[in-house]
Parts: sequence; C-alpha cells; structure tokens
Amino acid sequence: MLIRRPQDQDRAAWEDLYAGYAAFYQVTQTAEMRARVWGWIHDHTHEVEAFVAEDEAGRLVGLTHFRPFARPLSASTGGFLDDLFVAPEARGSGPARALIEAVREEGQRRGWSVIRWITAEDNARARALYDKLATVTPWKTYDIRL
Repeated sequence: MLIRRPQDQDRAAWEDLYAGYAAFYQVTQTAEMRARVWGWIHDHTHEVEAFVAEDEAGRLVGLTHFRPFARPLSASTGGFLDDLFVAPEARGSGPARALIEAVREEGQRRGWSVIRWITAEDNARARALYDKLATVTPWKTYDIRL
C-alpha cells in the first residue's frame, strides 16, 4: 500500500472515490464541487490537503482530506481529518489505517497537538477501526446552517 499526495493523473480515480464518499453519506455532490475540492488540494495556499492510497496494482483505493486548525484554549494547532474513504472492494485490506497513520505522521512532523475527526454514529465498520487508533471523545457536534 503506497500512501502519497494526489497527482494530476489521479483526478479521475480521485473523483470516483470522492463521489463514492458523498454517496455513502447521501450527500448531493456535483462535478463542480469535486472540481473545487480538487483545486483546493493542489493550491499550496489553501488549507485543505490530501493523501491517496494506491494498491499494488497502481489503482487508487482510498483518499483522505485534512487541514490544520487553531486550538486557542491550548494555544496549539491541531489537524482535522475531514474526509476518509476507501473503495468497497479494498475495505479491510489496510488503506484506512494507512491513511490515518499518514495524517498522524504529518501532524507529528508539523508539531500538531491532535488529529481529530468525526463520523456518523451508525458507521460501525469504520468506528471499529477508529476505536483502535484514537480515543472517542464526549463532545457533541452542532451545526448552524448558513
């Protein structure tokens, strides 16, 4: 399993994975939205970054998007893992763990104080892995839709 930054030639495969992620969470996502995010992860001035997982055959089988965030109370910077998706046929073969570990290593390299993410309460398969890698917190998440 190779974890690396996405490259220009990865766009179609990345789009397929990202569309699969949106479908998993039943989120309407357009080609324009994917194009915007693709642009963000290739714009070195934008906060969003990405890793992709490539299998032994050279196929992209997973992705993660992450970004730094300020933590004023601790006067530190953390990393937020926004999106994590593995193609159904590759689940259980290690890409999710490898992608999370890559973000953890990037955070350590940058001196971040934490890597944080959220997932759906009913995402049992993913949570089984997350429970091995991280500590679940008691915090509830709230949104104000704008």
